[in-house]
Amino acid sequence: MDLKKLSEIYKNKINEDEKYYSEYACRDSSARRLHKDLHQSVRSEFARDRDRILYSGAYRRYQGKTQVFSFTNLIDEEMTNRSLHTTYVSQISRTIGKFLGLNLELIEAIALGHDLGHTPFGHDGEQALNSCCIKHGLGYFHHNVQSLHIVDNISRQGKGLNLTFQVRDGIISHDGEVHNTVLKPNLEKSESEIQEYISQKKEGEKVGWMPATMEGCVVRISDTIAYIGQDIEDAIRLNILKREELPAENVAYLGSRNSKIIDTLVKSVIVNSLDKGYIAFDEETSQQLLSLKNFNYARIYTNVKVKKSKEVINRSMKLLFEEYLKDIINENRESNIFKHFIDHKTDNYCQKYSPEEKVRDFLSTMTDRYFNEEVKRYFLPASKYRYIGAKDGNV
Repeated sequence: MDLKKLSEIYKNKINEDEKYYSEYACRDSSARRLHKDLHQSVRSEFARDRDRILYSGAYRRYQGKTQVFSFTNLIDEEMTNRSLHTTYVSQISRTIGKFLGLNLELIEAIALGHDLGHTPFGHDGEQALNSCCIKHGLGYFHHNVQSLHIVDNISRQGKGLNLTFQVRDGIISHDGEVHNTVLKPNLEKSESEIQEYISQKKEGEKVGWMPATMEGCVVRISDTIAYIGQDIEDAIRLNILKREELPAENVAYLGSRNSKIIDTLVKSVIVNSLDKGYIAFDEETSQQLLSLKNFNYARIYTNVKVKKSKEVINRSMKLLFEEYLKDIINENRESNIFKHFIDHKTDNYCQKYSPEEKVRDFLSTMTDRYFNEEVKRYFLPASKYRYIGAKDGNV
């Protein structure tokens, strides 16, 4: 193969693409990795990151993880799962990025990787694992921090994916729970600041935090755009909510259906961010969105029907955490935490992390179904249950 010719083709393609970038876009030439990577490719650095995420085991497990409504995929496979949500975030953020002249491959890589650290059973699972982590001295558990931990230290048997700083920053910088009218990137952010942020979050501190790139800001705002209307559609599908119960003011401004809500929000971002060094809604749209968020929180996320499974998840998470920890301490090599996780990790990972951290990492990687099967295996011996769903090393 003529590598010189390949390099020339690659450079010409990058130069051609960058003609359409705005002055605020992140250039491929600014990409930097944790470790030097000499691999020759016709893909940009950010495209390589996207593909590394796309082909990872953590990405494949998205499809088995709850978005909001735990256990509903067992009875209705059209309910939104983490995989669908991630796809929606990717497409919405690419649409915005295209109009704003931003780096679409960087956007896509961040979007596809932003939720890799989510536990089984969505935020209920996250809260349950958080309680276990605090009890065992690991600090607070946050899925965005865990997402970075997965791409840096868990994937590829513990070797990590060696992603670029810009993608890693975008992954840890998404936060759909925080409401922002304007997102202005911190262009001077360093690796040391990311590590300081992780320490602060584990201590339970509230930290003002912005992505390092415009592309990261687009994904962060698109995360909210992707879930706000879809959660309403899923709640209506489950008969938890009726469409006519939506706040009249929000409906009049944003729309009553997910497609219209997305359309309104995306247009607001494009109009208010074009040729600007920030990503923003207009003030009225932002207030309407915040109002709808509050409605969703009151009527969907804290609904008694939705949360009735929370107690079961909390109890099961605590029991599994203790069982796995005991298995590690007693070196029970027949435990799935060895067979499906630790035995497939590098010596560096095994030596670097404590038994408690290994249990946290194993639990966070699980799909809903795998978690359920492990609960049965440990606590329903009378059923003569045998797990046959996954090959060793799938986590």
